[in-house]
Amino acid sequence: MPGIAPQGAVANPKPPQTVSRAYVTNFDTDTVTVINTDTNAVLTTIPVGETPIDVDVDQGRARAYVVNRESGTVTVINTTTNTVLTTIPVANAPTDVEVDPGRARAYVTNAADDTVSVINTDTNAVLTTVPVGTGPTGVAVDPARARAYVANREDDTVSVINTDTNAVLTTVPVGAGPFDVGVDPGRDRAYAINQSGNSVSVINTDTNAVLTTVPVGTGPTGVAVDPARARTYVVNAESNTVTGINTDTNAVVDTLTVGDEPARATADPSRARVYVTNYASDTISVINTNTDEVVDTIDAGDGPVGVAIVSLSSAREGKCSGICA
Repeated sequence: MPGIAPQGAVANPKPPQTVSRAYVTNFDTDTVTVINTDTNAVLTTIPVGETPIDVDVDQGRARAYVVNRESGTVTVINTTTNTVLTTIPVANAPTDVEVDPGRARAYVTNAADDTVSVINTDTNAVLTTVPVGTGPTGVAVDPARARAYVANREDDTVSVINTDTNAVLTTVPVGAGPFDVGVDPGRDRAYAINQSGNSVSVINTDTNAVLTTVPVGTGPTGVAVDPARARTYVVNAESNTVTGINTDTNAVVDTLTVGDEPARATADPSRARVYVTNYASDTISVINTNTDEVVDTIDAGDGPVGVAIVSLSSAREGKCSGICA
């Protein structure tokens, strides 16, 4: 009959809906805010450890890993249910986290211990602790090369770790006070963000040599790389700006004004967006990477610092378990 599907069939089936979520660490309230980036609505707020400073996600395992600086721990969140699964002790003053899903690993920099904790994301246990330079803050992973790059703020270097062996291969001198690092695997590049030097050191990841140094804004603390658009976005905490660098030419192409004391950033290439946390404004600035314009400002929690993006399909477990609103 018209309008009635045969038993076991679906009339006018719709393709799965893709929804995007931002996980934002609120340093001042010991929480993570989950935001629907399509509607800018806050979905939930999750209590975590003390002074959460960064977050990264493992899309395939539906996990978010939150670094709690004061607690010396990592909180593991199920991103399907937005519940805390476990808390992993690491070392003193953990500051950054980067996930390598293919190797089932998360890498956490411990700024006060001069180490990196390597977590098995299948078991949520620390496998080993790798000594690096002095005051490690940022970390980025190149899965194809089996490398992790660690920014050591206190000795102006980047440690290069072989992620298959967890051994330090070499140490690269960079600019003054490197705080964060990003990678572009396709271009064989790593970008060390020099907080005290107001610059970016561009590293050739084949040779582990610095190719050039790019001046940016004042007090840079974060970086997001969009390889598809040949852009690196550098967060300048003291000048309240984001510098856009063309990664083919290493030239500055844009300087965008964002909120007060921007802290970190993450890219969502599938939506042509970069999300920048503004610590003092309690907001997130949204940059359209096709136009290099700030297109939105989202209210966040108190003192947002870390941010990571999760894309979910309505066809996933429990059809998003009610979090697709």
